[in-house]
Amino acid sequence: MTMTTDLPVGPAQRRSAELERQLAEDPGRFRVLTGDRPTGALHLGHYFGTLHNRVRLQDLGVDVFVLIADYQVLTDRDVAERLTEHVEGLLLDYLAIGVDPARATVFNHSAVPALNQLLLPFLSLVSVAELGRNPTVKDEIAHSRQAAVSGLMYTYPVHQAADILFCKGNLVPVGQDQLPHLELTRTIARRFNERYGAVFPEPDALLSAAPLLLGTDATKMSKSRGNAIALGASADETARLIRSATTDADRHITYEPGSRPGVSSLVLLAALCLGRDPHEVAGEIGDGGAAGLKRTVTEAVNARMAPIRARRAEYAQDMGYVRDVLRAGNERANAVAEATLREVRDAMGMFH
Repeated sequence: MTMTTDLPVGPAQRRSAELERQLAEDPGRFRVLTGDRPTGALHLGHYFGTLHNRVRLQDLGVDVFVLIADYQVLTDRDVAERLTEHVEGLLLDYLAIGVDPARATVFNHSAVPALNQLLLPFLSLVSVAELGRNPTVKDEIAHSRQAAVSGLMYTYPVHQAADILFCKGNLVPVGQDQLPHLELTRTIARRFNERYGAVFPEPDALLSAAPLLLGTDATKMSKSRGNAIALGASADETARLIRSATTDADRHITYEPGSRPGVSSLVLLAALCLGRDPHEVAGEIGDGGAAGLKRTVTEAVNARMAPIRARRAEYAQDMGYVRDVLRAGNERANAVAEATLREVRDAMGMFH
């Protein structure tokens, strides 16, 4: 699908384009770390934003580590509610979209102690002021669900550095807004290497070109706002959610994200599902109005999601296998983390 973007081409975009060229030539030299917090069902925004790109990288031959960040659920929550249910839901979604346990390592924070031990030496490499200036931390604090911000909020970017560096990840798929987090990871890797000797790569950002999908209420799509279509939603539930979506009074359908966000996000969703340009999709709907738009979107989403839903339902019939996938991933992640921690202790001159 050909899509245009108004984003300026800066150093990060140019570097990302060069990395895509290198991925095509030699995918085996890259190790990717990516993941999700288990706070609710993954939705179509996740699918088109990050999930299908993980499968693309896996299929290219990249070594992909997928983290279920269960400890980080506590970043902006007092307790981790329904954690087992959410972890198993993520596993089902990963398998359904095509994450292959034979080629990707799926693991969770709390099962890999050596990863979390890296947090201590890494925290010694950054100042409190540096953590407080991080724009993502500021945003998380502003939207925190907690009455008082916990210390975990400030250490969140350093924990993410441990996530990436424990496996010596050298490529991290991110959005533009996540670049400050990755820059701190690069800083930590560089400072550790300068102080103790070369152990860690400085990971590169692979910028996502995914366009922004809004929720059905034309605001940011979110697990917690009830405005998202979950990957596990049924065809009927999907149709109901799309019928309730926000549009506007203009019967003629166009793709103009700046002035018609609700209509344009629905057009974009249909275009992504169909693998077509959104302007063309809007042009075909034309004077069909909101009803015609929603019918097109519903048919496109249900057709695109049908095989994913079928695979998800099939995996859900064998949760023993699903849990085995996580156990095997945790075993590999533990072996990698323990090897890295031994290197770190040796570099720091610690007895072990």
